[in-house]
Amino acid sequence: MLPSPGALQPATVASALLTDFYELAMLQAYHRTGMNETAVFEFFPRELPARRNFLLAAGLAQVVEYLTTLQFTPADLAWLESTGRFEQPFLQALAALRFTGDVDALPEGTVCFGNEPILRITAPLREAQLVETRLMNLLHFQTVIASKAARCVLAARGKPLIDFGLRRSHGSEAGLLSARASYLAGFAGTATAQAGALFDIPTFGTMAHSFIQAHDDETQAFAAFARSQPRHAALLIDTYDTEAAAQKVVELARRLRAESIPITAVRLDSGDLADHARKVRHILDEGGAKDITIFASGNLDELRVEALLASGAPIDAFGIGTRMNVAADAPFLDCAYKLVEYAGRGRRKRSEGKATWPGRKQVFRRFDAAGKMASDTVTLADRHEPGTPLLVPVLRAGRLVESLPSLDAARALARNQLEALPLRLKSLQSATPPYPVTIAPALHELAAEVDRSVMPVRE
Repeated sequence: MLPSPGALQPATVASALLTDFYELAMLQAYHRTGMNETAVFEFFPRELPARRNFLLAAGLAQVVEYLTTLQFTPADLAWLESTGRFEQPFLQALAALRFTGDVDALPEGTVCFGNEPILRITAPLREAQLVETRLMNLLHFQTVIASKAARCVLAARGKPLIDFGLRRSHGSEAGLLSARASYLAGFAGTATAQAGALFDIPTFGTMAHSFIQAHDDETQAFAAFARSQPRHAALLIDTYDTEAAAQKVVELARRLRAESIPITAVRLDSGDLADHARKVRHILDEGGAKDITIFASGNLDELRVEALLASGAPIDAFGIGTRMNVAADAPFLDCAYKLVEYAGRGRRKRSEGKATWPGRKQVFRRFDAAGKMASDTVTLADRHEPGTPLLVPVLRAGRLVESLPSLDAARALARNQLEALPLRLKSLQSATPPYPVTIAPALHELAAEVDRSVMPVRE
């Protein structure tokens, strides 16, 4: 009997110690001085990476899982004590610590831009400070991958894409979460079995070159595999001679029809994919195998997919691996998790090149008459601007306001959001002009007020 997905190991690491050590050092200082009034922190990208015209928010489900299960175990506390850096009263306080705050966030699958908060935490200062590192880790990674995957989806023009990236991902958690993020962004599925079990993502796979090499005869290998996967017989044909293998597939397909075993696809993984695809398509069509599709993989990304399709290559689906799973051209965001309010007063950072806007914020999005995104305005959360407010309540007092949307619902939202992008933002090159994001006058006014309170004008 198969275990339910919930019985499997979670995709994320649960330990409260998965944080920067300085978070704990700050918490002890807060504890000693009694500082624990309500703090508001926001997570946001400062700007978009080169050639990115938008981002796709992802990772909220894992953030909620982390926040709602956060606690220090006896083993965690024993290790902290062993460092000699922490006092007993503080360790006792950590033993009782749970997340009791509020979360407001963009729903997963929402298109967003620079200087827009993706998530806001409102909680007692120590809780809000502690969660910074892991929260950023989860939101940053999946947003990076979902944004890269969305570009691949746009380039593919509706053709199915499969996540092939586990083996070169930066660790198992990254491999699982990139499978999730790419599916959210519109991929058809993944080659990672555990991602299928954990997230109910469709799983796909063909065969390895080693399977062909282990047999003395290529046709024998094809037949053995097809009979072992009679409803999912996709054959890798570039181990030796690609076009010769395609001819063998044609001949085998005729024989297997008598056994009611269809060959569904052939896979190309090396060489000039466009040239091979044209030659293989001709061989398949001439041999009466027009129903066999061509699947391509091999160091692909959105730029190569776009180029292949622009060349007219008859490729029906793509396996996208390493370059998507590590977001090779833009592997990180210039993003931050910053204090914007404490004890009822706006707070902001003024560092050169890294200044922040104070206060709790909301993003309002306007659409044009055709339903396309027209502009965003970032303002204070208690103000209103024309358009639709994007951040929604997620947790209140540490509890879910309502069940999170399913992964399929987030995927549907992402699809609708990508459809609502203006055409210029769907380009794989930098859009001109970029999408307009306006900082409302209310934020400018609050920033000036905060600056005056911190650095009063000298007479």
